[in-house]
Amino acid sequence: MKNPYKWLAGTINNHTWAVAGVAVAVFILAFFGLSMVTMETGDDTYIDKTTTRGALLAHYKDTYGSDAVMLIHEADSVRSLEILRYIDNLHEDLRNERYVAGVTGVVDLLKRANGGTLPASKAEIDWIIGQAPPELVEQMMPSDLMTLSVITLEPGVSMDAQEQVLENIESAISISEPPPGLSVTVSGNPAFAKEMGEAIGTEMGVLILAAMLLMILAVSLLFSHVRYRLLPVGVVAVGLIMTFGFMGLFGIPVSMTVVGAFPVLIGIGIDYAIQFHARFDEEIRSSTIPEAIRATVTQMGPSVLIAMMATSLGFIAMFFAPVPMVADFGSVCTIGVISCYVAALIIVPVFAIITRYQPKKEAGSSAEPDNSLIERYNRLLGRLAYTIAKHPIPVILLFAMVAAGGYHLDQSVPISADEKTFVPSDMPPLLDMEKVTRTMGATSTIPIIVTGENVLSHETLRWIAEFGAYEIERNDKITGVTSIATLLADQNGGVLPETSAEVAEVLARIPVETQKRYLNGNMETVLEFSTVSMEMDVAKSLIEKMRRDATWNEPPVGVGVMVTGGLEMFAAVMDDISDSRTLMTVLGFAFIFGFLVLVYRKTSAVSPVIPIAFIVGWNGAIMYFLGLDYTPLTAVLGSMTIGVASEYTILIMERCEEELARGMEFLDAIQTAVQKIGTAVTVSGMTTVFGFAALTLSTFNIISNFGIVTVISVGFSLVGAIVVMPAVLALMYRPARDRRKPVVAGP
Repeated sequence: MKNPYKWLAGTINNHTWAVAGVAVAVFILAFFGLSMVTMETGDDTYIDKTTTRGALLAHYKDTYGSDAVMLIHEADSVRSLEILRYIDNLHEDLRNERYVAGVTGVVDLLKRANGGTLPASKAEIDWIIGQAPPELVEQMMPSDLMTLSVITLEPGVSMDAQEQVLENIESAISISEPPPGLSVTVSGNPAFAKEMGEAIGTEMGVLILAAMLLMILAVSLLFSHVRYRLLPVGVVAVGLIMTFGFMGLFGIPVSMTVVGAFPVLIGIGIDYAIQFHARFDEEIRSSTIPEAIRATVTQMGPSVLIAMMATSLGFIAMFFAPVPMVADFGSVCTIGVISCYVAALIIVPVFAIITRYQPKKEAGSSAEPDNSLIERYNRLLGRLAYTIAKHPIPVILLFAMVAAGGYHLDQSVPISADEKTFVPSDMPPLLDMEKVTRTMGATSTIPIIVTGENVLSHETLRWIAEFGAYEIERNDKITGVTSIATLLADQNGGVLPETSAEVAEVLARIPVETQKRYLNGNMETVLEFSTVSMEMDVAKSLIEKMRRDATWNEPPVGVGVMVTGGLEMFAAVMDDISDSRTLMTVLGFAFIFGFLVLVYRKTSAVSPVIPIAFIVGWNGAIMYFLGLDYTPLTAVLGSMTIGVASEYTILIMERCEEELARGMEFLDAIQTAVQKIGTAVTVSGMTTVFGFAALTLSTFNIISNFGIVTVISVGFSLVGAIVVMPAVLALMYRPARDRRKPVVAGP
């Protein structure tokens, strides 16, 4: 069977324009897929609906959970009759909107107390508000400057439908002509999700542009010794468009973590383009264009392929993460590195033929061609590698000790899954949400679903009532509970009905819409526990305690009790992050080790993995000392580092193997490998750092923190490849050298 890389080199040399035409066709297909890319926020990015927990949450949202849109009305005096009439008219308009289950506010309180109409004077308004329960007034009208309206949506409304409702609400407000001095702000979870989606879209464009500009700067500075030094940037741009296109074709949405993948891809993709470009520039200096293409494609093609596959395996390990947005991050990165590899493999040689590439003359006199900055740097790397290879043990021990300390410190790095800490602290929707929370208390609840053969039996209803009262009494974070038991008791003089007939009679008095909010037939019901606003780790502890309490209170035989809801989901994400970051890292090591053994079929295949193991440990120490948290995005750091660092270490090992195959002694082979490829690796690494640095410009905390640690991680990867890898190779190749060396008596 003919070597595919020899075939590809021959095809590019002999049918250049045909290859270019195929490449353009694929590019056009990618442009078509680009229009199909969608944005995604909300629960679906945190939890998989196919899991038990995800299916339960989806069922709760579809059956009971109704999101609410808040309207914040602010003026010098919201008690003025003109403003209250405006709010009342706005409520009537909004009640007619599709998917709106109800609209409530202070005007409803005033109308109920005044026979169904608004009071005619401010004195009457003040009197009614003065007679109303203080806690109710505090929620609806915390001061004379502000009042809130709550627009309750129907259960199970999709994100797309919620966005449509929000647009309709905003449109209704814009044409309603509010009285002078009155401002109306739309808030609540749906508005927060919508604004966050739009911010993510804007952020993605800014980050990609910043990464590309930084990349151009880095390549201009570090890759100036070759002609057409910006060619790698064009290659990466093509690879990025292909990635977007395949995302659209495969239905992979853009989420908060996926946004961080694009600068990562730019950083990694530039490596492949630089490696091919640097090798071609090296070959063209002593051969013709066809020969240089043949050498570049046949020598660098397989080497970079192995590095690319190892990188992809690090990202593939993310597929097993239980958090969907992390799995999507892995999918996008895998598609991206493959796209960038193919783009570099095809574009660099095709471009060389079309432009009739000529190497750039070395700076300086022709009599001293080896005094250029690049050549001096190459020789420095070579001498460093030779010295390390002669004394590998101290180097290995030093870096291993640092890594061991890093792994220990990594266990103390905190985990965060609070979505509100991921976004900019001055983001207007977040500030509006905090304003609502200060007024009404926490808007989220902890729902508990109760199932059984007949949840309306007296025994089950009594247990529901007693369990609700027990939780309120024992947990100061719980402020109240609403359930079918509390509704029945409210309609029956404060006591539960005793018989089935009494239950049916009292139930008939409860409006059907209210029943549906807490009852699903006779076999399922839900308790809604309202809570104070609290940190996510506190919420996690509360939920775990409520689970234990439900078991300890012994529900009736045949009755199931399950905790669900948004708080429970985010608490579970904390556990998922903790478990998945270890799982992804272990799988990343296992995949790459197995792949290298399969490819090389010898002991030295483990060489690239050893520096990577050190680097992952160093990352843990950096996370600890910088005071950063593990989030759904930084959780991928271990497996991502494995993928990125493996490229550098594998390329150096590949070049070393190439020199050994030519008969070179192992120390000289290590020196030559690092000297020949060290500059390309350094340039690749530094341009990758520039690409990742774009992440630090993000206004999203989750992305900027990820940018900080990835920049440091890439720096560690360079140290691992240039400093640690020669020591590892020396230990691997020395036994083979000693076996071949004849035994000589004496000194």
